[in-house]
Amino acid sequence: MTATMHTLASGPGWHVTDVICTAGAGDRPFEEAHQDFCVAAVTNGTFRYRAQQGTAMLAPGALLLGNPGTCYECGHEHGSGDRCLSFHFGPSYMERIVAGVPGARKLAFEVPRLPPLPALASLLAEAETARETADIDAFEELGLRIAGAAVATVSSPTHVRRAPSRRDQKRVAEAVRRIELDADGPVPLSALADETATSPYHFLRIFRQVAGMTPYQFLLKTRLHRAAVRLHMSDEAVSAIAFEAGFNDLSTFNRRFRRIMGETPGQYRARRGAMGVRVA
Repeated sequence: MTATMHTLASGPGWHVTDVICTAGAGDRPFEEAHQDFCVAAVTNGTFRYRAQQGTAMLAPGALLLGNPGTCYECGHEHGSGDRCLSFHFGPSYMERIVAGVPGARKLAFEVPRLPPLPALASLLAEAETARETADIDAFEELGLRIAGAAVATVSSPTHVRRAPSRRDQKRVAEAVRRIELDADGPVPLSALADETATSPYHFLRIFRQVAGMTPYQFLLKTRLHRAAVRLHMSDEAVSAIAFEAGFNDLSTFNRRFRRIMGETPGQYRARRGAMGVRVA
């Protein structure tokens, strides 16, 4: 087995699993089937996801979208391993979610994934914190919020279907893994382009097409996500967390954190007690 699945929490019509995959380029992907609706948040690694809705590269912060009864494959020719928080919903449960989302009309997902979006950043940081702190009571609400956000996004008229080539997916996946590895330090665009044997302009264009944001935006998202998780899980000073995440200036960190997360680092940390999240 190249993947292990551990159920974190469940209830009538839903459950959430922690999925850790160790597959690599030498492992041949095999066909599986979604039993229920699936909205899986990628927390580490990259992989190629092929489903009835299309093919996409999944990176940290992206949401995998699956429909019940449909087959899919996951491939790791871009690099080894990944980890996801996978939320599953029965059709009747999902039908109630869709009914509560303004403008949503269809029950089935028509796209295979959502890229890492700033609007989801705070929510996904909460979900990863709940996993790391074993806060099982938080998962039903988190599942509803994540599924509702996914339905609302794909129902938006501004949502565009993308079909990047497999070659571009590979290039961007390699760059994403480099950013993940070195997010606490400088990651120049020129260096990323050189490593994928493309010009900076071409690399910037394909990265945005595949990942849904620019390399710098992805770097900032990665740093802010890690800082948000640490704010929930530790009592370290905000300044220490900011510097260790790769920000050289506290005011810059505070400003960017507030813009993406919707509140200051201090306010974000203060909500930890209200949500009942334990400090690791």
